[in-house]
Amino acid sequence: MVHELKTLPFAYNALEPMMSEETLHYHHDKHHAGYVTKLNGLIKGTLYESKTLEEIIKSADGPIFNNAAQVYNHDFFWNSLSPKATNPSETLSSMIDKEFGSMEDFKKSFIEKAISLFGSGWVWLCIDKNNKLSIEQTKNADTPIRFHLKPLLTCDVWEHAYYIDYRNMRPDYLDNWWRLINWEFVSNNLNN
Repeated sequence: MVHELKTLPFAYNALEPMMSEETLHYHHDKHHAGYVTKLNGLIKGTLYESKTLEEIIKSADGPIFNNAAQVYNHDFFWNSLSPKATNPSETLSSMIDKEFGSMEDFKKSFIEKAISLFGSGWVWLCIDKNNKLSIEQTKNADTPIRFHLKPLLTCDVWEHAYYIDYRNMRPDYLDNWWRLINWEFVSNNLNN
């Protein structure tokens, strides 16, 4: 199986001014594409060659895991964004209110987790098998599916996601990223 670079679900300039066209070209066409190319090279002729991304993530380690997870994480990240305003479903809103107190409290907790993540990685809204929501930090390429959690939303906090637009101001990036969340995607993940 050859893994392909996911096409962005919006135009390169659709997220401006929160994320610039330059950032999206750099992030998607260089970083994300690089992980896809590297993964395809690494799995050629191995037992991973016919596996899906999730199957590779659940069983591989080292460079194969890192590249597969980064492809998966980036695919998820792009789907988590929308140029148009969206709203969470009533079910998701109720669950967020129950777990975190309010949407505002959830936002504050999520952004604090993203600011405090040392180095590079991802921050996720996840749900476990008992339908409990949690905010998870993963380092580098790691992903919650390795910990038997179902991801609903992710934010990329590697510097390449924001350095062109925000330099080292991760909090500014996160505040603007929040305005781009595709709550329809997040809500659909809850139901699937």
